[in-house]
Amino acid sequence: MKTSQMTPSRLVLALLAAGAIGGAGATAAFGGVSMAANAPSPVAAAAPAISPTSAPNFVQITHDYGPAVVNISISGTRKVSDDDDDPFAQFFGQIPGARGGMPSREVPIRGEGSGFIVSSDGIILTNAHVVQGAKEVTVKLTDRREYRAKVLGADTQTDVAVIKIDAKNLPVVKVGDVNQLQVGEWVLAIGSPYGLENTATAGIVSAKGRSLPDDTSVPFIQTDVAVNPGNSGGPLFNDRGEVVGINSQIYSRTGGFQGLSFSIPIDVAYKIKDQILEHGKVQHARLGVTVQEVNQDLANSFKLDTPSGALVSSVEKGSAAEKAGLQPGDVVRKINGKTIVSSGDLASLITLATPGEKITLDLWRNGGAKEVVATLGGIPKDRTQASGESREVQKGQLGLALRPLSPQEQEASGTQGLLIEQSAGPAAKAGIQPGDVLLSLNGVPVHNVAQVKDALSKAGKTVALLVQRGEDKIFVPVQLG
Repeated sequence: MKTSQMTPSRLVLALLAAGAIGGAGATAAFGGVSMAANAPSPVAAAAPAISPTSAPNFVQITHDYGPAVVNISISGTRKVSDDDDDPFAQFFGQIPGARGGMPSREVPIRGEGSGFIVSSDGIILTNAHVVQGAKEVTVKLTDRREYRAKVLGADTQTDVAVIKIDAKNLPVVKVGDVNQLQVGEWVLAIGSPYGLENTATAGIVSAKGRSLPDDTSVPFIQTDVAVNPGNSGGPLFNDRGEVVGINSQIYSRTGGFQGLSFSIPIDVAYKIKDQILEHGKVQHARLGVTVQEVNQDLANSFKLDTPSGALVSSVEKGSAAEKAGLQPGDVVRKINGKTIVSSGDLASLITLATPGEKITLDLWRNGGAKEVVATLGGIPKDRTQASGESREVQKGQLGLALRPLSPQEQEASGTQGLLIEQSAGPAAKAGIQPGDVLLSLNGVPVHNVAQVKDALSKAGKTVALLVQRGEDKIFVPVQLG
């Protein structure tokens, strides 16, 4: 299993992959709580109580749809160096004649996962990481029949794969509507944890639309369903026996289940499946912006009523965003009418769109609402760097020493702005560093110190500085008072 050690202060994501890496399941206690308001007297009518809900019939769901859940085993090879098993390799490295630097060799790999049949002619959904690197994929049904499967396509960005076996009249699952899924609703997972085929476990939906670190392409369903190696790729059922997700990841200190599991929404998986079946590959759209979260300080700086939306910190040259007129400092609040609460919402909506698709973005710019239309593309990111040297210094209430970039520095960095030569006071406290390039203040581009002073005169107690550091651009809120 690929696992990461966890520190006491931070949960580290453990992605469960094929064999050594697995996916989801769940355990839970059944029951309900009846609540009623206190009545003023014994004869007074009681306030309506919250009726306890009975547990769903997991026995029937497992009976009806368990046969559509399959066990997937894979075999293949991967290249390793003898250095991988050599405790002295880190000391000798690639020195000729030393123990390190040995030639690579191929070693066999084996793994297990789960999947579920979505078409009676043998189309199966699973995780991309379950079949990654596989030379042979074997599917075993609940009636013990085994088939060699073909991988039709896999999308690592969303972790969805489609495989097919040569069979007919197979049992299939019923697909549900993720939009109707509610937090607190019962869910059931069926899979093969540690190779234990058709294991059923249950829990509830803990959250929806969850963005995970380094994985903002998918709005995950979070559950307390027990996730263990071998469950990856298995179905997550709602209390009506409909598949609403593919069990995929967990947070863990040990690599085993610790109460946080994540599933790919079934509507996301079906979009990927349809592209693979129709085109044999998956294309993801790109808007061409870098975004960040809007916290309370940034919301105050941009005069937003709530700290929500996706704050644009940079716009790629030649991208769909630039052509649509998006600017650093814009806050994207809706896409095609769908509210953007966090930056992850924007990323997932764009990633799952199609290149060439037109989208309408509701923005907040310079204290007012604005609407733009963008035609999405698939242009790779090409971010530029900022650089600079020290010269004249101007200081202000931010605690910054600033000077304009020279023409050579502007050409090298591909941007215009003010080089931060010194940082102290409020700016330093906020994390601004010497060498950063100040690009804008509260969304207003600044190219000289006078523009900074003018922007400060119109600001409140908090200002949002857009700075470029190396290849990255980010808004930093600075408390002035």
